[in-house]
Amino acid sequence: MLIRAFYISRSAGPQTSTITGSILKTALVFNKVHQITGVLCQGTGFFLQMLEGERAVVNQLYGRILRDSRHKDVEMVSLHEISQRKFSHWSMALIDLSDTDPMVMMQHPEFDPYSASSELLSQQIDEWVVSGKPIRN
Repeated sequence: MLIRAFYISRSAGPQTSTITGSILKTALVFNKVHQITGVLCQGTGFFLQMLEGERAVVNQLYGRILRDSRHKDVEMVSLHEISQRKFSHWSMALIDLSDTDPMVMMQHPEFDPYSASSELLSQQIDEWVVSGKPIRN
């Protein structure tokens, strides 16, 4: 049974390219072996991530994320069964929300990932993916 898990977290320390690179390196290896797909959005001090895969594997991975010292304030946004993957081309893509992104530059001060609905956050990720934000695989 395929599921999509969507969570948010804050960076437990400085959010550097070294930290993000470490997360991506670990994710790429684990995800390829375990057939996990998804996207990681890195904002100023926070992460938004969608993970897709078999339910038991995604649950195991989410448990690892909860224990990961690089994350704090981890919250599940949504979890549901899916019939097909949204991110089938990526074992893990990175959307880097730079300081020039309008949502980050406070042109939308109402954007708070911790108080936004799962629907709004999902739509925002879809927009970032479609609008050509920098994505690495």
